[in-house]
Amino acid sequence: MSLTVAALYCFAPFDEPAALRQPLLDLCARQGIKGTLLLAPEGINGTIAGSAAAIAATIEHIRSLPGCAELDVKYSFASTMPFQRLKVRLKKEIVTMKVPGIDPARDAGRYIDPGGWNALIDDPDTVLIDTRNAFEVGYGTFDGAVNPHTRAFGDFPDWWRANAETFAGKQVAMFCTGGIRCEKSTAFLRAQGVEGVVHLKGGILAYLEQVPESESRWQGSCFVFDERVSVGHGLVEVGEKPESGSQPDDRG
Repeated sequence: MSLTVAALYCFAPFDEPAALRQPLLDLCARQGIKGTLLLAPEGINGTIAGSAAAIAATIEHIRSLPGCAELDVKYSFASTMPFQRLKVRLKKEIVTMKVPGIDPARDAGRYIDPGGWNALIDDPDTVLIDTRNAFEVGYGTFDGAVNPHTRAFGDFPDWWRANAETFAGKQVAMFCTGGIRCEKSTAFLRAQGVEGVVHLKGGILAYLEQVPESESRWQGSCFVFDERVSVGHGLVEVGEKPESGSQPDDRG
């Protein structure tokens, strides 16, 4: 039986994220959903799996939460349940950057659709930056992308501050797995005074789903945070195995 996997996020102002947790947990449990959802004052993030009907019911509930009508969701499929349990957690941030005052809902950079991404990154005046950690980059990345060699997303701001002058005068294009880290990193760059910053809408997963392999600039596979381990073009499970315990939990 094929199971539906939904990678989702939305930056939205949750005044009381704790009040949202139990109803969401109860719904997911009733529907037989497994996976992880994170709730924070800045919104929701996570990846869950279950039957198509169960996922549809859960997505409908999440879209009803304050500011989540435009919830970003990317669907893929798995032959077996890719998660062992269900977790709905309260966090300070739905993706950890540790920079106060960043508001991706208001300040994120301009989106570039997967269909326009190749032309953008082929432009010699564009510098392409992979915002994921070094472990993930080891599975695959776009040809010519800068690898910051960070251990976790929270290291990205210090890396940028140390290297910003290198990219002066360039348009900065950034990408990540599903789009959430790019929302935050482009908002951070704009707060640093960088106006020419864009990011891949829907992240690598959207690109691998929408761009034909014959036209792709992607090299390798894309690490995902479940037991499928990694996916390739068409979001087909590749299943490469990581070294035990070596990857941080930078979701999205």
